[in-house]
Amino acid sequence: MKNVHKITIKLEKEEWKKLLDETFKEKNKETTIKGFRKGKAPKEVFIKKFGIESLFMDAADKAYPIAYRKVLDENKLEPVVQPKVDIKNISEEEIELEFEIITKPEVKVKSLKNLGVKKDAVKVTKDEINKEIDNIRGQFAEIIIKEKGKAEKGDIAVIDFEGFVDDKPFEGGQASNYELELGSNTFIPGFEDGVVGMKIGETKDIKVKFPDDYVEHLKGKDAVFKVTVNSLKTRVLPEINEELFKDMGYDKIKTKEELEEEIKKHLKEHKENDAENKYIDELLNAGIEKMEVELNEEIVNDEVDRMIHDLEHNLSHQGITLDLYLSFNRISKDEFIEKTKPEAIKRIKSRYLIDYIIEKEGLKVTDKEVEEHAEKQAKLYGTTKEELIAGYGGLHVVEFDLLVHKAIDTLKGEKSGK
Repeated sequence: MKNVHKITIKLEKEEWKKLLDETFKEKNKETTIKGFRKGKAPKEVFIKKFGIESLFMDAADKAYPIAYRKVLDENKLEPVVQPKVDIKNISEEEIELEFEIITKPEVKVKSLKNLGVKKDAVKVTKDEINKEIDNIRGQFAEIIIKEKGKAEKGDIAVIDFEGFVDDKPFEGGQASNYELELGSNTFIPGFEDGVVGMKIGETKDIKVKFPDDYVEHLKGKDAVFKVTVNSLKTRVLPEINEELFKDMGYDKIKTKEELEEEIKKHLKEHKENDAENKYIDELLNAGIEKMEVELNEEIVNDEVDRMIHDLEHNLSHQGITLDLYLSFNRISKDEFIEKTKPEAIKRIKSRYLIDYIIEKEGLKVTDKEVEEHAEKQAKLYGTTKEELIAGYGGLHVVEFDLLVHKAIDTLKGEKSGK
């Protein structure tokens, strides 16, 4: 591939001798040779005992970054992944290294005009408003004990249960005083429906079948759960009045109609944000279809590694390891890597498309625009400009983020200042 550069470089004479001497001094400090105090043996004695070859590998480690920087500077290369390096020759006189450096591949793009992508129109219905109000009321609902009656969807059933497969109890299939919200779909299909209609104190056998994608020793198997309802709880939704409005943080709202307007505004903002993100995603996909680029396996693998590292970082905040996450999702590391590659390729191509637009259109930003963008983003995320810049990793990242916004505007067919 044209973006793979194999370059050989030598470090020799005084430059290489200096690295060998540095390596000798470091190794000699940790070495005791008979007749000399630790670290005090002359170099010729050390070499006679251990051989000059004993210094080669550690000296080579010192040589790599020096040689690599020379290769980049002399050949004006900008690598996109870590290079491969091979020792072609090593002796007391010189070290010869071969670097395989991968730079950004050539990107060819056909016309990006008339991509045929339209932004979805946004509409908020009365039913959506009512559903959202009910969801909010549910957050402030009072949970009370049901003295009588049967279990209904939405109730919390406090149950004892024990599961059997082939008339034998299985591990993890038992619990006492378990609080199950009926209709939450947290149990396997059929279980919650079986509890609906039961009375307090009633015991019942509920027959279910484990899904085919369940844990290995239970998937696809028939099971029977012996369930006893110990008690029932129900949620009492609050009235739609000023007390609820205050609980929700709306001190200025006095009527149901005003609440509906406020909820409608928030739903519309949320939908517009979703529509905008979908629009941009579809624009990028359409642009990628107009792009020709050959991606090295190393570039794709590097992006996959970055995505997995980000996932591990996010999981660590929840106290979950990657191995545990993979176990929960019943997938091996190799399978997960293969599953991640399509998204990695899409991310890479999206970046290359944005870079292409920025370069082709000659997009520029001014210091004033960057400052204004930082303030706008800080307001959007509810933070200060200083905190946003620190979180981004510096003002230069904010600058690139603004360039990306301008490139997206160009892709939309909107004008962006250069």
